[in-house]
Amino acid sequence: MSSSGPSPATGTHHTRSTPLQVIHVLGNFMRIWSVYSLYSYLSNSGDSIVGFIFSCLVPTSVIFLVLQKPWKGRPLPNSQVVPTVVNGGILAFYFVLWGKGLLACGPLVALLAEYAGAVLGVLSAALYGRKSNIWKKIGGLAAMLAAYYLLSNGWSTRTHSPLYSFGSEPVEKAAQTIGVKAMMVPITAGILSALRRVLARRVSLKNQLKRRLHAITIASATCFLFPFAMWDTILGSASDSIVKLQLPSWAYFSTVLFGMVLIFYVDNVAEEKLHLVFSSPRHLMVSTGCIIVLETVYQMDFSLLGFLVCSVILGFGISEATSLERSKKSPLETHELSNGVFHNQLPISELPS
Repeated sequence: MSSSGPSPATGTHHTRSTPLQVIHVLGNFMRIWSVYSLYSYLSNSGDSIVGFIFSCLVPTSVIFLVLQKPWKGRPLPNSQVVPTVVNGGILAFYFVLWGKGLLACGPLVALLAEYAGAVLGVLSAALYGRKSNIWKKIGGLAAMLAAYYLLSNGWSTRTHSPLYSFGSEPVEKAAQTIGVKAMMVPITAGILSALRRVLARRVSLKNQLKRRLHAITIASATCFLFPFAMWDTILGSASDSIVKLQLPSWAYFSTVLFGMVLIFYVDNVAEEKLHLVFSSPRHLMVSTGCIIVLETVYQMDFSLLGFLVCSVILGFGISEATSLERSKKSPLETHELSNGVFHNQLPISELPS
């Protein structure tokens, strides 16, 4: 008589993955908390976002260099170092756009716009995918654009959401909606972030090598951002100097520790052990739960029903835009191709996590 229950191997796998899932949720919650702290701090202080990010990148690069020691071990060839340095420039540009998008659109929109990198899956299908699958990806792209359009029109806010009609208290509509033009800034940052991850995976073939190269990427981004931070300070921004930005604050420490350092290792563990990658519906579900909690704690202009509608549409769009023949490909290989890694002939066991 055959047993209908799960096999011991399956039960062991779920038991081992549960602590990792908890770590992933907590790590993302702390990172999103740092984003809300950063938004609250910059909105009240008026400091330069470029100078603040640069002041955070300096200790972050030192931490990664000390932990990973990229100068030790097997020498890195120029074929890996040069693209990694270029990737640092992309990362610096991403931070600038992301920071400006954060101030212009708020933390909720800035966080959801990070998933815009899934549009690279549509590009990969258009260039190298099967024609029978292209319309499915175009439909996913349309759903993503619809979600971002609704967000730009304030569907996630209490003051502008047509779904917020409950309660007897009047809602003042003093603030204007974000608008499509301002929405393009964090969306562009999200696409740049996905492009950076694709380039990092193409250069590094092993997880340990990926960490060494990431230390170089952060250091490179710091160097790229240095002249812009100096220029922003010389022109007389709202902040008097970058030294002012380095004063201890929760926003500063949380951005460095949780928003830049911890989240890198958390995402690495999630990709390697849980096959949970960024720009995926599962990752979006985690972020959605964290955003709901922090929007409530920070008493933001928030419409739960409107936000859930936008998140569901965005999640559906991401699922369609990044979909491949999942029955034939593992989750990591699917993510590699959907993010624009074309015709990779390496076996899945050698793909970078």
